[in-house]
Amino acid sequence: MAVETKTVTKWDLPNGNYAERYIIRVLQERGIEDKYALAVILGNIKQESKFNSNICEGGARVDYHRCYHGGYGLIQWTTSDRYYGLGRHARAQGMNPSTLEAQVSYLFTERQWRGIEGRMKTPGKSMGYYMDSAYYWLGWGIHGNRTAYSQQYLNAMVQTDTVVDDTNK
Repeated sequence: MAVETKTVTKWDLPNGNYAERYIIRVLQERGIEDKYALAVILGNIKQESKFNSNICEGGARVDYHRCYHGGYGLIQWTTSDRYYGLGRHARAQGMNPSTLEAQVSYLFTERQWRGIEGRMKTPGKSMGYYMDSAYYWLGWGIHGNRTAYSQQYLNAMVQTDTVVDDTNK
């Protein structure tokens, strides 16, 4: 039987770090393909944590169980239900809550994320549209550099073509 292949175009950050490239890949696997939506999500995570999964609000780099006040992790989970939800989720999955993979897995289960994921999957919208969704998701108190970071990601993204096996087994 002949192997059938197809070419899939995805966004990538060739100069991104492991966390940035992991997150952009996982987001696209979930169906978020608009360049502006991806840039806004990445820009907001950079504002929250600089992509450090083991960061406690204020900058201390500590294990999940040693962050005693403020937010923790990639998106600075601050409220007790979100912070302890991360711990419960990681434990249930057999993961360490301080890791990138555990936090990304948890992020997709949260009510706040589920409330905006459909908007992030809607292509062709403006950066402002996606930024409004990110505000609902994160509830930030300070806008900070979110838009500037999002613009930087927008400019850094490139499209790549990948050949994938499309054989139905």
